[in-house]
Amino acid sequence: MVLQSVRNASIIWNNSSVDSADLYEILDNLVDSTNNLGEMKITDADQLLLSVLRENARASTADIARRLKLSRTTVHSRIERLERQGVIDGYTVRVHDEAERGHIRAHIMVTVLPKQMASVVTVLHGMPEVRALHSVSGPFDLIALGVVPTVEAMDELTDRIGAIDGVERTTSAIILSAKFER
Repeated sequence: MVLQSVRNASIIWNNSSVDSADLYEILDNLVDSTNNLGEMKITDADQLLLSVLRENARASTADIARRLKLSRTTVHSRIERLERQGVIDGYTVRVHDEAERGHIRAHIMVTVLPKQMASVVTVLHGMPEVRALHSVSGPFDLIALGVVPTVEAMDELTDRIGAIDGVERTTSAIILSAKFER
């Protein structure tokens, strides 16, 4: 079946104005359709596309295509495939540093008591000041990114986190500057 589809794609290419990048995309989608549903297959070209989207998820398809030297159709198809496969899970907003100028950002390392992880994560998820939460190896179980307007508010946030049932202890490190983020 795949071989017949490849032959059909070749005939389409020979009889139309489809460029080689679009043909590769057609073949990519054929291979994709033979994979198990839900399987996340990321090619090197997908990685480049994801890198561009991480920088600016609102970039136009035409801008992305020019940057990657691909056709707009290819870029659009790849984005749709990555969304369909669940590789692209959504889009978000990055707030410019100037918009939160003066805000205090800190990594808050959290040690959790045994069998309390799920309830601690649920409570932390409900705190809007906690922008990200990562499970980590090492002496701590979680690292939270806290963002608040003042040092006093950071002190209050770390106290609130420390008071959560199941939290054994917290340690904070205020972020002085971000060298880069992707």
